[in-house]
Amino acid sequence: MKTAVEELSPTRVKLTVEVPFDELRPSMDAAYKKVAQQVRVPGFRPGKVPARIIEQRFGRAVVLEETLNDAVPKLYGQAVDEADVFPVSQPDIEVTKIDDGEQIEFTAEVDIRPNFEVPDYQGIEVTVDSAEVSDEDVDAQLDALRQRFATLSGVERAAANGDFVVMDLRAEIDGQNIEEQQASEVSYEVGAGSVLQGLDAALEGMSAGEEKGFKTELVGGENAGEEADVIINVKSVKEKVLPELDDEFAQLASEFDTLDELKNSIREQARRNKIIDQVVQAREKALDALLEKIEIPLPDSALKAEVDARKHNLDHQIAESGLSRDAFFRLYQTSEEERFEEFEKNSARAIKVGFVLDKIVKSEELGVSEQELTNFVVRRAMEMGVQPNELAKHLADNDQLTLAMVEIVRDKAKSVLGDAAKVVDTDGNEVDLKAIYTEINGEPVVEDDAAEAEAGDKPAEDKAEA
Repeated sequence: MKTAVEELSPTRVKLTVEVPFDELRPSMDAAYKKVAQQVRVPGFRPGKVPARIIEQRFGRAVVLEETLNDAVPKLYGQAVDEADVFPVSQPDIEVTKIDDGEQIEFTAEVDIRPNFEVPDYQGIEVTVDSAEVSDEDVDAQLDALRQRFATLSGVERAAANGDFVVMDLRAEIDGQNIEEQQASEVSYEVGAGSVLQGLDAALEGMSAGEEKGFKTELVGGENAGEEADVIINVKSVKEKVLPELDDEFAQLASEFDTLDELKNSIREQARRNKIIDQVVQAREKALDALLEKIEIPLPDSALKAEVDARKHNLDHQIAESGLSRDAFFRLYQTSEEERFEEFEKNSARAIKVGFVLDKIVKSEELGVSEQELTNFVVRRAMEMGVQPNELAKHLADNDQLTLAMVEIVRDKAKSVLGDAAKVVDTDGNEVDLKAIYTEINGEPVVEDDAAEAEAGDKPAEDKAEA
């Protein structure tokens, strides 16, 4: 087999492949067997029709077509390996010549990862947040913990921002009650920011037993987008009461006997979270610094596929929320246009990141061990709330194990970048990532530790369980 490569653009090539007919023999034998199974010829059992009879009855073209359907995809894969290109899209394949008994020729146009060099990343300078824990950090954690153990107490006054009300809601359009737009005994925190515009303003100043109406646009159901009269009937008003910060609270909220012990635990956990975050920041910032040094043309098909995938996920999110599109974007304080612009920007970065990390994976000869794949599956299963065996089977059945391994080696490439960087914190102190690894677990920190770092508002016993 001979393969010629023509560069159509920095991100697209045309492969011209010539294949001697002898190399098609396995596919042709398979084609004869397949056709023999499909046809019925008097005097022959299914699957036992001789090749010459098949050609006499149905023509050699039928066999050639089946042969090429089987052979060309495999030959294309070989041609890609031979040409040392990295496809990022499905190829446009055309069989351009069939010289029966001699050779065939086909072309394949495909988008590829462009050629580029990764600059030296040793000693890239990055700055990360300080790991110093302030009294304010501890107080913020304590306040979050108090919020979790707050109680609600009924008050004989009008509702104010931060109070909780229990209310009945109903909606009317032109005086007609909308059956699906009513709810009873709804508990709601005033000022929480409902997607039902005008609700918070209407509730402030209302007391138990009062009823009030306001006009707004419905956000869900058959009448989504229509203006309606929403009537609120407040049943009760309650205020949030936070527990006192004392030893009794420490015993209620944690395994500690005293408030000082709880504070010390929170301080230590906050520091641990911060040093884990330093590792994650070092890796991401080293990657950002490297990306700024490289200009990479992006294949249009890859960019379009990435953007389309994000738009599809967004549509699914909106459908699952039960909200209208306008209400959904209002809830997240953005617009469809802003979200699409974000998709374009983030998709381009994601593709570029993948290209760069894959280069580092290859140059550093990074691989995935069976244990690393097992650990990955176990972590993901815990996050998804499923059994590891179930997730492993799902990945295998859907040909996603390769994608999992790609994710693992790319994370390893990020670790290589972080470890190669010169890292200092915002106070000017040098940050030794390897010392952090040893302090945390005696081994390198993985990306999943970032999730733990973000769980800073958990009480001490929750973190122990995690």
